[in-house]
Amino acid sequence: MSQMHQQAALPKCPSCAEPVEPGDRFCGACGCELSAAAAAGGDTPTLTMNGASVPRPAGPGEHTDAAAWPHAPHPDASEAPPSRPHVPGTNAGGSPQPPPPPAPQPARQPQGQAYPAAQAPVERQPQPPAQPAPQAQAQEQAHRAARPPRRTTPQPPAQAAAQPQGQGQAYAAAQPPRQAEPQPPLADPPASPASGVRLDRPAEPDEYPLQAPDPRVAADAAAQDEDTAVCVACRAGRVDSDGYCENCGHAQPRERDHMERESGPIAAVSDRGLRHHRNEDAFAVGHTALPDGSPAAVAIVCDGVSSATRPDDASLAASRAAIESLLAALPRGTHPQQAMHEAIVAAAKAVESLAGEPATAREHAPHQNAPACTFVGAVVTSGLLVVGWVGDSRVYWVPVDRSTPPARLTEDDSWAAQMVAAGLMTEAEAYADERAHAITGWLGADAYELEPHTASFKPDRPGVVVVCTDGLWNYAETAEEMAEAVPLDAAVRPLHSARVLVGHALDGGGHDNVTVAVLPFPAPPQGAGSP
Repeated sequence: MSQMHQQAALPKCPSCAEPVEPGDRFCGACGCELSAAAAAGGDTPTLTMNGASVPRPAGPGEHTDAAAWPHAPHPDASEAPPSRPHVPGTNAGGSPQPPPPPAPQPARQPQGQAYPAAQAPVERQPQPPAQPAPQAQAQEQAHRAARPPRRTTPQPPAQAAAQPQGQGQAYAAAQPPRQAEPQPPLADPPASPASGVRLDRPAEPDEYPLQAPDPRVAADAAAQDEDTAVCVACRAGRVDSDGYCENCGHAQPRERDHMERESGPIAAVSDRGLRHHRNEDAFAVGHTALPDGSPAAVAIVCDGVSSATRPDDASLAASRAAIESLLAALPRGTHPQQAMHEAIVAAAKAVESLAGEPATAREHAPHQNAPACTFVGAVVTSGLLVVGWVGDSRVYWVPVDRSTPPARLTEDDSWAAQMVAAGLMTEAEAYADERAHAITGWLGADAYELEPHTASFKPDRPGVVVVCTDGLWNYAETAEEMAEAVPLDAAVRPLHSARVLVGHALDGGGHDNVTVAVLPFPAPPQGAGSP
């Protein structure tokens, strides 16, 4: 069972000093409450807030004179006010502001007699950096000189944060920041003013130009190997086996892209054209003497069938076989027309031999046609003109005297020619049809039946014979149009005339390969006939 705390009795009233009796709770004279005055005497003193230790109140039976309570200090003129933490800053010149001098410290009281009053915060003075040894300082300066200086953006001064160092001690003021030693900048340092990032790497070019070949090296290489072909583009690189320059990579013109030949009084020119990727035409020219010693000129022109396989090989094989047969038969005294017939047969056999492939190959690729080509040729002797053809290549006669009419000396083996021969269409209507150039006769293993066409003429006036493929006559179809395209001096300048005719086709569009041979026909002896 708990008990109430007993108040100590007062001998007199604390208000009016009148004597009171024990047990009285109020003064009889002034009415002052005696219990409240007694309770106030047992209060504890107010604790100090400076972090010092405060003596515990004495308990019952303990002595209180061992230590005196500290008195609150009264400020006077001799005591300095407590200092505040120093905040570092800069002056007008930009250098750090020196800290203010520290405040004087009050004298310490002897321990055990009285507790000291609150002390002012102690500020720590910045210590100067230790100076390195001369050798180490030289190495540090060399290392910093080799390293690009580091630029930093200015930072605002940091606020001093007071850290408690321990109970009973003052808080330390923030120290001023250390100033970095200045670094020697490199010569012309490229830096970005916005980000402060150093850009030391030079700008790289978008393209690296190729070095031009040394002409002296090219001359030495040409001197070492004269048989090696030189690039037509850079004039320095060597052309490899696949037709490309080893120096610049330029594709070289193929030998058959443009060809020109002269043989005695005749000349021929062949060109790839502007649309085809290769030249599938071929020609052969030559001259010989008949048994009586009179001259004979021969020209063969073949056009490879593009829908067949290896059309360029077919035209080349046919032209070579035909010219060899003619140049061998004419000197033996064979009639030119018979020799032409034999030449066509020899050409057909040469093309058929290209189709000598295994039967299994035809089974795996039945859609591929055998190599094929057309054929046209002319033999010019004294007073005689012989022509032969298979396909749609043609021979034109153009007299020197342009007042006389020209003539076309061959008939096409084509769909259009059959329509005209049957009277079903006019020549203009037939050749305007999209099937006009579909040939009905050719040289090749898959030809239905070989039907060589030959014809002989005896012109009574001088002129020129134009032997050509459809790559030319598509732009000069009629004899009159061909005569207009042939130069007037074609009889004396056959090579120039052939070049002009090829240029006429290229100017017209050059949609096909173009090949033309020009044979001058001399003035015939008296009594000769006419074509």
